[in-house]
Amino acid sequence: MTSLARLSLNQKTTNRWTVSEAVDGCMRAGLPAIGLWRDPVHETGVAATARMVADSGLRVSSLCRGGFLTGADSTQRGRALDDNRRAVDEAAALGTNSLVMVVGGLPQGSRDLRGARGRVADGIGVLAPYAQERGVRLALEPMHPIYCADRGVLCTLGQALDLAERFPVEQVGVVVDSFHVWWDPDVLGQIARAAGRICSFQVSDWITPLPLDALLSRGMMGDGHIDFAVLRRAVDAAGYRGDIEVEIFNADVWAADPDEVVATLVRRYVAHVLRD
Repeated sequence: MTSLARLSLNQKTTNRWTVSEAVDGCMRAGLPAIGLWRDPVHETGVAATARMVADSGLRVSSLCRGGFLTGADSTQRGRALDDNRRAVDEAAALGTNSLVMVVGGLPQGSRDLRGARGRVADGIGVLAPYAQERGVRLALEPMHPIYCADRGVLCTLGQALDLAERFPVEQVGVVVDSFHVWWDPDVLGQIARAAGRICSFQVSDWITPLPLDALLSRGMMGDGHIDFAVLRRAVDAAGYRGDIEVEIFNADVWAADPDEVVATLVRRYVAHVLRD
């Protein structure tokens, strides 16, 4: 197996590339897989994207994103469920079995965290059988607590597993994203617990000082504080054999030449993620 055999470019890392440009960039760099996002896929067209990726020989490691299931009223929740069903259908059409679920934060003006988490569980209960019928797993992504209010009320891998384990393993799994879980003192134990349910392993670094926009605070591997090799060995030991996505939200990375970004991430992946 070559050193890049599991490396996937998450499309957000080269945010200004279209689907076509990202596919071509992966092929130039010798990457075998790509993680797609729904907005650029919609711009290209789902069917056209599926053909393009199939013709390139790339794997689609995941589709981002479904989720946002915490709406305050039945109308909002119904719209979210409909959109998530479309996301499941798109994942199936693109040939990936992992739909990343960013479950949603608190509705505007709400402080009812317990209620929001309950609505996430209810929504997953509706969507999980639908996804399984189409060969797709819902991949719950726990998010760092700084995003709890606006993006993800599942804040630890343990919380995500508590929910995932209510469902068959074929229906619901989890995402292990280094940026979101590295700080957790029980992360290695929870990764071991996640055996059979890890749908995706994503990497980017925790940098300090954090940028003013917390959403754009992910760094290139090696620029921050995360020991990626420890996490990679843990997911490997848990039986995960899938792709490893580099997913970076960072204004400086997005402004740089995308081919140079890809070249850098290849070097950093080998040096920091694959390091024994």
